[in-house]
Amino acid sequence: MDEINAIKSRISRRQFDGQALSKELMSHLGDKIVAYNHESGLSIQLIEDAGRAFNGLRKSYGMFSGVKSLIVLKGATNDLYLKEKCGYFGERLVLEATRLGLGTCWVAGTFDKTESMFKCDENESLICVIPIGNSPTEATTKEKIIRSLSHRKSKPYERFINNRDLTELPDWLSAGIKSIMLAPSAVNSQPVYLELREGQVSIHTPDKKATDLVDLGIAKLHFELAAGGSFPRGNGVPFFKSKEKDSFESEF
Repeated sequence: MDEINAIKSRISRRQFDGQALSKELMSHLGDKIVAYNHESGLSIQLIEDAGRAFNGLRKSYGMFSGVKSLIVLKGATNDLYLKEKCGYFGERLVLEATRLGLGTCWVAGTFDKTESMFKCDENESLICVIPIGNSPTEATTKEKIIRSLSHRKSKPYERFINNRDLTELPDWLSAGIKSIMLAPSAVNSQPVYLELREGQVSIHTPDKKATDLVDLGIAKLHFELAAGGSFPRGNGVPFFKSKEKDSFESEF
């Protein structure tokens, strides 16, 4: 499975089998985390025995069960792009986990943050966590109910970009929009949108909620993978198309 298919197939999973990840998977994910920390300046961690922060009605309101392993996203408090980078590199790990057949779920609130495993250095901040592990092949009835209660209806395609004439969008831009539509966001709020002015695409978020910049980082990664190119860090920044992908063929 490549990253595009991982974007298409990823769903949030809240039920896990309670078993530890294999040594091979821990090593593989650990290597990815070391590389991403080096690239980003973050302090991402993979914790093997994290169930006590989730399991039980008091800690996660019954929304999770069988949590064993956990990705912790944190970094320097004074990093201007801390939340965005946690979203971007956290989603890289989520897509890698999806490729490996593992379940994941972005979590910003429903876990016990007082657990010692979440202790940060004096100048660090914890942004969010991602439970990771083996999940049932099909979503459980409980997961379906939670999803229906906690997710809003997805925004329509045309609300992700300010351009009114959607019939004239290039294939790469259309693919990028569709990839953002599949990006996870807090309670499926989908705050990220694009602007197209004089041929230049830029990406934006209102930055009104604590998770908006995390969602921005996630959406940037999806768009880059689908459209072929890159964004600099920041809100309201332009997209730079890769020259080698001028003959883009949409996979969406």
